[in-house]
Amino acid sequence: MPPLLTETPDGLFCPIGNFHIDAWRSVECDVVTHAHSDHLRWGMRRYLCSKESEPITRERLNAEATIDTLEYGETIDINGVKLSLHPAGHVRGSAQVRLEHAGQVCVVTGDYKREDDSTCTGFELVRCHEFITESTFGLPIYRWKPQETIAADINAWWLGNIAHGRTSVILGYTLGKSQRILSMLEPSIGPILLHGSMTRMTDRYREAGVELPPAQHATVETAKLHKGKAIVIAPPSAHGSTWMRKFIPVSVASASGWMTVRGQRRRRAVDRGFILSDHVDWPGLLRTIQETGATRIGVTHGYTSVVSRYLKERGFDAYTIATKWVGEGEEESVGATLASRAEANTPDESDSTAAGDASVAPTTDTP
Repeated sequence: MPPLLTETPDGLFCPIGNFHIDAWRSVECDVVTHAHSDHLRWGMRRYLCSKESEPITRERLNAEATIDTLEYGETIDINGVKLSLHPAGHVRGSAQVRLEHAGQVCVVTGDYKREDDSTCTGFELVRCHEFITESTFGLPIYRWKPQETIAADINAWWLGNIAHGRTSVILGYTLGKSQRILSMLEPSIGPILLHGSMTRMTDRYREAGVELPPAQHATVETAKLHKGKAIVIAPPSAHGSTWMRKFIPVSVASASGWMTVRGQRRRRAVDRGFILSDHVDWPGLLRTIQETGATRIGVTHGYTSVVSRYLKERGFDAYTIATKWVGEGEEESVGATLASRAEANTPDESDSTAAGDASVAPTTDTP
Protein backbone atom coordinates (compact mmCIF):
# COMPACT_ATOMS: atom_id res chain seq x y z
CA MET A 1 0.00 0.00 0.00
CA PRO A 2 1.45 3.44 -0.91
CA PRO A 3 2.07 5.90 1.92
CA LEU A 4 -0.62 8.43 2.73
CA LEU A 5 1.72 11.34 1.97
CA THR A 6 4.97 11.60 0.02
CA GLU A 7 7.38 14.42 -0.84
CA THR A 8 7.55 15.36 -4.53
CA PRO A 9 9.13 18.21 -6.52
CA ASP A 10 5.67 19.80 -6.50
CA GLY A 11 5.20 19.53 -2.73
CA LEU A 12 3.37 17.16 -0.39
CA PHE A 13 1.35 14.61 -2.38
CA CYS A 14 -1.28 12.06 -1.44
CA PRO A 15 -0.80 9.28 -4.04
CA ILE A 16 -3.96 7.39 -3.02
CA GLY A 17 -6.18 10.45 -3.27
CA ASN A 18 -4.20 12.01 -6.15
CA PHE A 19 -4.03 15.52 -4.68
CA HIS A 20 -1.37 17.85 -3.26
CA ILE A 21 -1.31 19.99 -0.14
CA ASP A 22 0.05 23.55 -0.51
CA ALA A 23 1.77 22.68 -3.77
CA TRP A 24 4.39 25.12 -5.05
CA ARG A 25 4.10 24.18 -8.74
CA SER A 26 1.08 23.73 -10.99
CA VAL A 27 -0.89 20.55 -10.14
CA GLU A 28 -4.33 19.12 -10.87
CA CYS A 29 -5.80 19.50 -7.36
CA ASP A 30 -4.28 21.53 -4.52
CA VAL A 31 -5.61 21.48 -0.96
CA VAL A 32 -4.65 24.88 0.48
CA THR A 33 -4.13 25.37 4.20
CA HIS A 34 -4.31 29.18 4.03
CA ALA A 35 -3.92 32.15 1.71
CA HIS A 36 -0.40 33.33 2.49
CA SER A 37 1.57 33.48 -0.72
CA ASP A 38 4.02 30.68 0.14
CA HIS A 39 1.12 28.24 0.65
CA LEU A 40 -1.22 29.55 -2.06
CA ARG A 41 0.30 29.60 -5.53
CA TRP A 42 -1.08 30.54 -8.92
CA GLY A 43 -1.69 28.05 -11.72
CA MET A 44 -3.49 25.10 -10.08
CA ARG A 45 -6.29 23.48 -12.07
CA ARG A 46 -8.46 23.26 -8.96
CA TYR A 47 -8.17 24.53 -5.38
CA LEU A 48 -9.78 23.23 -2.20
CA CYS A 49 -9.83 25.45 0.90
CA SER A 50 -12.00 26.20 3.91
CA LYS A 51 -15.24 28.08 3.36
CA GLU A 52 -13.92 30.78 5.69
CA SER A 53 -10.84 31.22 3.50
CA GLU A 54 -12.61 31.43 0.13
CA PRO A 55 -13.06 35.26 -0.11
CA ILE A 56 -9.42 35.81 0.86
CA THR A 57 -8.20 33.04 -1.45
CA ARG A 58 -10.13 34.50 -4.38
CA GLU A 59 -8.81 37.97 -3.57
CA ARG A 60 -5.30 36.58 -3.99
CA LEU A 61 -6.04 34.58 -7.14
CA ASN A 62 -8.67 35.78 -9.61
CA ALA A 63 -12.40 35.54 -10.33
CA GLU A 64 -11.89 32.68 -12.78
CA ALA A 65 -9.99 30.35 -10.43
CA THR A 66 -11.78 27.06 -9.67
CA ILE A 67 -12.12 27.02 -5.90
CA ASP A 68 -14.02 24.33 -4.01
CA THR A 69 -14.67 24.79 -0.29
CA LEU A 70 -15.40 22.79 2.83
CA GLU A 71 -16.90 23.91 6.10
CA TYR A 72 -14.65 23.19 9.06
CA GLY A 73 -15.21 19.57 10.12
CA GLU A 74 -17.02 18.58 6.91
CA THR A 75 -15.67 15.32 5.42
CA ILE A 76 -15.39 14.35 1.76
CA ASP A 77 -14.08 11.17 0.12
CA ILE A 78 -11.38 11.57 -2.52
CA ASN A 79 -10.53 8.22 -4.13
CA GLY A 80 -11.01 6.44 -0.81
CA VAL A 81 -9.21 9.04 1.34
CA LYS A 82 -11.42 10.82 3.86
CA LEU A 83 -10.42 14.47 3.95
CA SER A 84 -11.58 17.22 6.31
CA LEU A 85 -10.37 20.70 7.25
CA HIS A 86 -10.04 21.95 10.82
CA PRO A 87 -9.21 25.43 12.23
CA ALA A 88 -5.51 26.22 12.54
CA GLY A 89 -5.84 29.62 14.25
CA HIS A 90 -3.07 31.16 12.10
CA VAL A 91 -5.05 33.70 10.05
CA ARG A 92 -8.64 33.88 8.89
CA GLY A 93 -9.63 30.69 7.07
CA SER A 94 -6.42 28.81 7.94
CA ALA A 95 -6.93 25.06 8.17
CA GLN A 96 -5.28 21.84 9.21
CA VAL A 97 -5.79 19.01 6.73
CA ARG A 98 -6.92 15.69 8.22
CA LEU A 99 -6.49 12.58 6.06
CA GLU A 100 -7.81 9.13 6.93
CA HIS A 101 -7.30 5.88 5.04
CA ALA A 102 -7.25 2.22 6.11
CA GLY A 103 -7.55 3.17 9.77
CA GLN A 104 -4.61 5.59 9.73
CA VAL A 105 -5.00 9.31 10.38
CA CYS A 106 -2.52 11.99 9.32
CA VAL A 107 -2.84 15.71 10.04
CA VAL A 108 -0.98 18.48 8.16
CA THR A 109 -1.09 21.71 10.15
CA GLY A 110 0.10 24.30 7.67
CA ASP A 111 0.89 27.29 9.91
CA TYR A 112 -0.90 27.51 13.25
CA LYS A 113 -1.05 29.16 16.66
CA ARG A 114 -2.69 28.10 19.92
CA GLU A 115 -3.66 31.52 21.28
CA ASP A 116 -7.13 32.71 20.29
CA ASP A 117 -7.64 36.09 18.69
CA SER A 118 -10.84 37.69 17.48
CA THR A 119 -9.87 37.84 13.81
CA CYS A 120 -9.94 34.10 13.05
CA THR A 121 -11.40 30.81 14.24
CA GLY A 122 -9.31 29.34 17.05
CA PHE A 123 -7.10 26.26 16.74
CA GLU A 124 -8.81 22.86 17.01
CA LEU A 125 -6.82 19.93 18.34
CA VAL A 126 -7.14 16.90 16.03
CA ARG A 127 -6.06 13.47 17.26
CA CYS A 128 -3.97 11.47 14.79
CA HIS A 129 -1.29 8.83 14.27
CA GLU A 130 0.99 11.06 12.17
CA PHE A 131 1.31 14.80 12.70
CA ILE A 132 3.08 17.14 10.26
CA THR A 133 3.88 20.40 12.04
CA GLU A 134 5.52 23.69 11.21
CA SER A 135 8.51 24.70 13.37
CA THR A 136 8.94 28.39 12.51
CA PHE A 137 9.67 29.24 16.16
CA GLY A 138 10.89 25.83 17.28
CA LEU A 139 13.42 26.89 19.92
CA PRO A 140 12.97 27.31 23.71
CA ILE A 141 13.61 31.08 23.51
CA TYR A 142 10.32 31.62 21.69
CA ARG A 143 7.53 32.02 24.25
CA TRP A 144 4.66 34.41 23.63
CA LYS A 145 3.12 36.71 26.20
CA PRO A 146 -0.70 36.96 26.33
CA GLN A 147 -2.16 39.05 23.53
CA GLU A 148 -3.75 41.42 26.07
CA THR A 149 -0.30 42.29 27.41
CA ILE A 150 1.05 43.08 23.94
CA ALA A 151 -2.06 45.14 23.10
CA ALA A 152 -1.57 47.23 26.25
CA ASP A 153 2.08 47.80 25.32
CA ILE A 154 1.21 48.89 21.76
CA ASN A 155 -1.47 51.32 22.92
CA ALA A 156 0.83 52.78 25.59
CA TRP A 157 3.55 53.27 22.97
CA TRP A 158 1.04 55.05 20.72
CA LEU A 159 -0.01 57.37 23.56
CA GLY A 160 3.62 58.13 24.33
CA ASN A 161 4.31 59.08 20.73
CA ILE A 162 1.32 61.43 20.67
CA ALA A 163 2.75 63.18 23.74
CA HIS A 164 5.94 63.80 21.74
CA GLY A 165 4.18 64.84 18.52
CA ARG A 166 5.20 61.73 16.59
CA THR A 167 3.09 59.60 14.25
CA SER A 168 3.23 55.90 15.19
CA VAL A 169 3.96 53.41 12.40
CA ILE A 170 3.69 49.70 13.19
CA LEU A 171 4.86 47.11 10.68
CA GLY A 172 3.13 43.77 10.03
CA TYR A 173 2.34 41.68 6.97
CA THR A 174 -0.75 42.32 4.89
CA LEU A 175 -2.85 39.23 5.60
CA GLY A 176 -3.50 38.27 9.20
CA LYS A 177 -0.97 40.28 11.19
CA SER A 178 -2.28 43.70 10.14
CA GLN A 179 -5.89 42.76 10.94
CA ARG A 180 -4.82 41.31 14.28
CA ILE A 181 -2.92 44.49 15.16
CA LEU A 182 -5.95 46.55 14.14
CA SER A 183 -8.18 44.50 16.44
CA MET A 184 -5.84 45.25 19.36
CA LEU A 185 -5.89 49.04 19.00
CA GLU A 186 -7.92 51.38 21.21
CA PRO A 187 -9.62 53.79 18.75
CA SER A 188 -10.32 56.38 21.46
CA ILE A 189 -6.59 57.16 21.51
CA GLY A 190 -6.56 58.63 18.01
CA PRO A 191 -7.02 58.02 14.26
CA ILE A 192 -6.00 54.67 12.75
CA LEU A 193 -4.59 54.64 9.21
CA LEU A 194 -3.92 51.67 6.88
CA HIS A 195 -1.36 51.33 4.11
CA GLY A 196 -3.13 50.87 0.77
CA SER A 197 -1.97 47.26 0.42
CA MET A 198 -3.99 46.34 3.50
CA THR A 199 -7.34 47.96 2.76
CA ARG A 200 -8.88 45.31 0.49
CA MET A 201 -7.87 42.40 2.73
CA THR A 202 -9.19 44.24 5.75
CA ASP A 203 -12.45 44.82 3.86
CA ARG A 204 -12.74 41.03 3.35
CA TYR A 205 -12.39 40.55 7.11
CA ARG A 206 -15.07 43.14 7.85
CA GLU A 207 -17.43 41.61 5.27
CA ALA A 208 -17.03 38.27 7.07
CA GLY A 209 -18.26 39.85 10.30
CA VAL A 210 -14.90 40.34 12.04
CA GLU A 211 -15.23 43.33 14.36
CA LEU A 212 -12.43 45.82 13.78
CA PRO A 213 -12.00 49.47 14.81
CA PRO A 214 -12.64 52.11 12.13
CA ALA A 215 -9.62 52.90 10.00
CA GLN A 216 -8.84 55.26 7.14
CA HIS A 217 -6.67 54.87 4.05
CA ALA A 218 -3.25 56.39 4.70
CA THR A 219 -3.08 59.10 2.04
CA VAL A 220 -1.16 62.36 1.83
CA GLU A 221 -4.27 64.15 3.06
CA THR A 222 -4.97 61.89 6.06
CA ALA A 223 -1.27 61.83 6.94
CA LYS A 224 -1.22 65.64 7.07
CA LEU A 225 -4.54 65.87 8.91
CA HIS A 226 -3.55 63.37 11.63
CA LYS A 227 0.19 64.00 11.85
CA GLY A 228 1.50 63.40 15.33
CA LYS A 229 -1.74 61.73 16.46
CA ALA A 230 -2.36 58.71 14.23
CA ILE A 231 -1.12 55.17 14.28
CA VAL A 232 -0.36 53.71 10.85
CA ILE A 233 -0.31 49.97 10.06
CA ALA A 234 2.01 49.22 7.14
CA PRO A 235 3.90 46.25 5.64
CA PRO A 236 7.62 45.84 6.42
CA SER A 237 8.43 46.78 2.82
CA ALA A 238 7.16 50.32 3.47
CA HIS A 239 9.86 51.01 6.07
CA GLY A 240 12.48 53.38 4.69
CA SER A 241 10.46 54.07 1.54
CA THR A 242 9.46 57.47 0.17
CA TRP A 243 5.89 56.58 1.23
CA MET A 244 6.94 57.00 4.88
CA ARG A 245 8.15 60.56 4.46
CA LYS A 246 4.69 62.09 4.64
CA PHE A 247 4.35 60.96 8.29
CA ILE A 248 7.58 62.51 9.62
CA PRO A 249 8.26 62.82 12.52
CA VAL A 250 7.57 59.14 13.19
CA SER A 251 8.29 56.34 15.62
CA VAL A 252 8.45 52.95 13.89
CA ALA A 253 7.76 49.58 15.52
CA SER A 254 7.82 46.01 14.26
CA ALA A 255 5.28 43.41 15.43
CA SER A 256 6.94 40.03 14.97
CA GLY A 257 7.96 36.89 16.80
CA TRP A 258 11.51 37.61 15.65
CA MET A 259 11.62 40.57 18.02
CA THR A 260 12.47 37.94 20.65
CA VAL A 261 16.00 37.74 19.23
CA ARG A 262 18.49 40.29 20.51
CA GLY A 263 19.59 42.64 17.77
CA GLN A 264 16.56 42.24 15.48
CA ARG A 265 15.15 45.66 16.39
CA ARG A 266 18.50 47.24 15.54
CA ARG A 267 18.84 45.18 12.37
CA ARG A 268 15.46 46.38 11.15
CA ALA A 269 16.19 49.96 12.18
CA VAL A 270 13.00 50.30 14.21
CA ASP A 271 12.42 52.17 17.45
CA ARG A 272 10.34 49.50 19.16
CA GLY A 273 9.77 45.77 18.81
CA PHE A 274 6.57 44.01 19.90
CA ILE A 275 6.76 40.21 20.17
CA LEU A 276 3.59 39.22 18.34
CA SER A 277 3.40 36.13 16.12
CA ASP A 278 0.69 34.19 14.34
CA HIS A 279 2.75 31.00 14.68
CA VAL A 280 2.88 28.53 17.55
CA ASP A 281 5.63 29.13 20.12
CA TRP A 282 7.95 26.50 21.66
CA PRO A 283 5.73 25.42 24.58
CA GLY A 284 2.69 25.39 22.29
CA LEU A 285 4.51 23.27 19.71
CA LEU A 286 5.47 20.60 22.23
CA ARG A 287 2.07 20.66 23.92
CA THR A 288 0.30 20.21 20.58
CA ILE A 289 2.47 17.26 19.60
CA GLN A 290 1.76 15.62 22.95
CA GLU A 291 -1.98 16.25 22.82
CA THR A 292 -2.49 14.87 19.30
CA GLY A 293 -1.41 11.41 20.48
CA ALA A 294 0.73 11.03 17.36
CA THR A 295 3.91 8.95 17.50
CA ARG A 296 5.18 9.81 14.01
CA ILE A 297 6.01 13.51 13.61
CA GLY A 298 6.97 15.31 10.40
CA VAL A 299 8.70 18.65 11.00
CA THR A 300 8.76 21.35 8.34
CA HIS A 301 9.13 25.10 7.81
CA GLY A 302 11.66 26.45 10.31
CA TYR A 303 13.99 24.76 12.80
CA THR A 304 13.31 21.34 11.30
CA SER A 305 16.49 19.47 12.20
CA VAL A 306 16.60 20.94 15.70
CA VAL A 307 13.02 20.01 16.53
CA SER A 308 13.24 16.59 14.86
CA ARG A 309 16.39 15.73 16.83
CA TYR A 310 14.78 16.94 20.07
CA LEU A 311 11.73 14.72 19.46
CA LYS A 312 13.79 11.64 18.53
CA GLU A 313 15.61 11.89 21.84
CA ARG A 314 12.21 11.64 23.52
CA GLY A 315 11.07 8.53 21.69
CA PHE A 316 9.16 9.95 18.73
CA ASP A 317 9.52 8.68 15.18
CA ALA A 318 10.41 12.17 13.92
CA TYR A 319 11.59 13.21 10.47
CA THR A 320 12.09 16.43 8.51
CA ILE A 321 10.24 17.56 5.39
CA ALA A 322 11.89 19.88 2.89
CA THR A 323 9.71 22.82 1.96
CA LYS A 324 9.43 26.05 0.03
CA TRP A 325 6.99 27.41 2.60
CA VAL A 326 8.97 30.45 3.62
CA GLY A 327 6.24 32.82 4.70
CA GLU A 328 5.39 36.36 3.67
CA GLY A 329 7.95 39.09 3.37
CA GLU A 330 10.81 40.09 5.61
CA GLU A 331 9.57 38.36 8.77
CA GLU A 332 10.02 34.87 7.38
CA SER A 333 13.25 35.56 5.45
CA VAL A 334 14.84 36.61 8.74
CA GLY A 335 13.54 33.41 10.30
CA ALA A 336 15.10 31.28 7.60
CA THR A 337 18.49 32.82 8.33
CA LEU A 338 18.15 32.26 12.06
CA ALA A 339 16.99 28.69 11.52
CA SER A 340 20.01 27.83 9.40
CA ARG A 341 22.30 29.10 12.16
CA ALA A 342 20.56 26.92 14.73
CA GLU A 343 20.63 23.62 12.82
CA ALA A 344 23.82 22.47 14.53
CA ASN A 345 22.41 22.94 18.03
CA THR A 346 19.71 20.99 19.87
CA PRO A 347 17.70 22.96 22.48
CA ASP A 348 19.45 22.75 25.84
CA GLU A 349 17.25 21.25 28.56
CA SER A 350 19.49 22.80 31.19
CA ASP A 351 18.39 26.22 29.98
CA SER A 352 15.68 27.58 32.27
CA THR A 353 13.65 28.59 29.21
CA ALA A 354 13.03 24.89 28.49
CA ALA A 355 11.70 24.12 31.96
CA GLY A 356 8.52 22.11 31.96
CA ASP A 357 8.85 20.87 28.38
CA ALA A 358 11.29 17.98 28.73
CA SER A 359 8.52 15.55 29.67
CA VAL A 360 7.01 15.48 26.18
CA ALA A 361 6.81 11.88 24.99
CA PRO A 362 4.75 9.91 22.49
CA THR A 363 1.46 8.35 23.49
CA THR A 364 -0.25 5.32 22.01
CA ASP A 365 -3.89 6.35 22.34
CA THR A 366 -5.94 6.11 19.15
CA PRO A 367 -7.04 9.36 17.51
